[in-house]
Amino acid sequence: MSTTADLKRGFVMQLDNAPCLVLDFTTQSPSARGGSTLVKTKYRNLLTGQVLEKTFKAGERVDAADFERRKGQFLYASGDGGVFMDLESYEQYELGPDMYEPIQGYLLEGAEVQLGVFQGQVVSVDPPMTVELTVTETAPAIKNATATAQTKEALLETGLRIQVPGYLESGEKIKIDTRECRFVSRA
Repeated sequence: MSTTADLKRGFVMQLDNAPCLVLDFTTQSPSARGGSTLVKTKYRNLLTGQVLEKTFKAGERVDAADFERRKGQFLYASGDGGVFMDLESYEQYELGPDMYEPIQGYLLEGAEVQLGVFQGQVVSVDPPMTVELTVTETAPAIKNATATAQTKEALLETGLRIQVPGYLESGEKIKIDTRECRFVSRA
C-alpha cells in the first residue's frame, strides 16, 4: 500500500478499478488558520485516456496499480491499428486505433517501444523520447536560413508532418522529440 508521499510523475495508481498515470502533482501547505496539507494530482486514466484531477490529504493511502512496464517492439500496421510484440514473452498484441494513431507517425517497423501492461492487457504504448526519421518531402532550402529563423513544413517517411528549420532539404535524417512532436536536430 502506498501513500501520497510516494506520488511522483510516472507513478501509476489505481482509481475506480483503472490504472491512472500521474502527470503532475503539487503540494499545498495549510493556511495560517490550520488545516491539513493537500496533494493535488493531475493524472491520465490509461483505459479511457481522460486527463483528470484529484486532491488527496497528505499521508492518505493510494493504491498502486497492478501495472508493469515492458520492453516491446512495433511489428507492423494492421488496418487502423498496429501489432506490437512483448520482447520478454514474445507475445503479440494487436492494438486499436485509439492507442496506435497518436504514435504511428513516430514508428518504423522494428522500433522499440515501452508497453504498459495492466492485469495482462496492454493499456499504453510509449515510443522512445526521440526518434530518427528521414524527410521525404519539403520545400527547397531557404537561402541564408539559420537554425532559429524561418520554419517550413516537412513530410517524414512515416507520414508525419512537422515544422523544420528552413535550411533542411528532402532526404536528410532528423531527430524528433516524440513528447512535443518537434524537430530537435539533424541526425
